Amino acid sequence: MGTTAYERMLSVAVAALHEHDPERLWPLLAAELPALCGGDALIYKLDNWNESEGTLGLSPGADAEFGSLGEEETKLLRAGYPLAGHYAGRADRTPVTARRLAGRSWSGSPTAQLLDDLLDVDHVLGIPLPQSTTPVTGCMVYRSGRDFSDDELRLAEQAQPLLAAVEQQRQLLRRLNAPSEEAADLALTPRETTVLLLLGDALTAVSIGRRLGISERTVHKHIANIYRKLGTHDRVSTVLQAQRLGLVPTASAARP
Repeated sequence: MGTTAYERMLSVAVAALHEHDPERLWPLLAAELPALCGGDALIYKLDNWNESEGTLGLSPGADAEFGSLGEEETKLLRAGYPLAGHYAGRADRTPVTARRLAGRSWSGSPTAQLLDDLLDVDHVLGIPLPQSTTPVTGCMVYRSGRDFSDDELRLAEQAQPLLAAVEQQRQLLRRLNAPSEEAADLALTPRETTVLLLLGDALTAVSIGRRLGISERTVHKHIANIYRKLGTHDRVSTVLQAQRLGLVPTASAARP
């Protein structure tokens, strides 16, 4: 990975780890990822890649064009031809382009024609979340001119762990109750908050590290900071105090 690409990816990761609002995490990625992979625009789907449902997010600047789409055109984009079908039928989550999958028939497809009319782009790169199974989730990056190169596909693959980490962070932060004023005064960082949520799920430090893609030592540092800020000394009292403050769901509201 080139220095510029590495620095850009690192800056996005740092910004994501300091973001408290889960709904701002993917827009943050959408603003940076196209340029990182040599693209012009991006659509991300946090739900299944199909034509009838799922949350669509757009990179900045693409909103105006997509806002004028009719129902049938929107379904065409949601379907994610030919990428959704490719990933749904296999475990491999390696980024690939529509051109490499469909060959010459890609240019004549209704999806390619719509993208040309809509955004003046010719090519699509699929970047699924690396651990997504069913449904397959991820994003599609668009560009005009030539297809994405091997180097750009490698950059996309190197970015996949970052996408997975941001999505994990988003899901954990969305589980939060509205914290009390007392909790806000504790000034837990977003990463400390996610570690705290996983403590409430009775995960070990090793399991938390695997879930978040960080070392066991880093997890223990976060736990020590949590104990200090909450004034507790063990996991049980920490989780109970966090529930009282609305920092984590109570047992009755927690996920199965």
